[in-house]
Amino acid sequence: MQVEVTWKGRLSFDGKAESGFTVPLGSTPDVGGDNDGFRPMELMALSLAGCTAMDVISILSKKRQAVSDFRVAVRTERAAEHPKVFTQATIEYHISGKGVQEEAVVRAIELSATRYCPAQAMLKQVFPIDLIYFIYEEEDGSKKFITQGRYQPALT
Repeated sequence: MQVEVTWKGRLSFDGKAESGFTVPLGSTPDVGGDNDGFRPMELMALSLAGCTAMDVISILSKKRQAVSDFRVAVRTERAAEHPKVFTQATIEYHISGKGVQEEAVVRAIELSATRYCPAQAMLKQVFPIDLIYFIYEEEDGSKKFITQGRYQPALT
């Protein structure tokens, strides 16, 4: 894989990937930026969310789960001192649908965490990642909370 960033001035860049897609990168005015793009660390967290989200929705679809709404949120903690690396992350999976089975959700999260998501595989080598899920029953446009849980990999 190859990516490239091109400077646009001050602390503004355009990032481009082999796929041809571009993304703006920027910084805040207090450090000399124009607040005109994603911060690099935001993109790392977004990559983690996107990677596991694609795995989980694909697996749930293969398991014929009737998912009608799906959202993944990633919260990170950072070190106080430079280089202000991530020190912990929590991934929350919010799954809504009709009759979505908790076992299917847990298995999808497990497969993403242990087999398919390279972003998660790399980052969990550096800091702990908590995996939490919330399941909602959705019918006629309304959602009812059903259950929540935490995926914890087996100790080896």
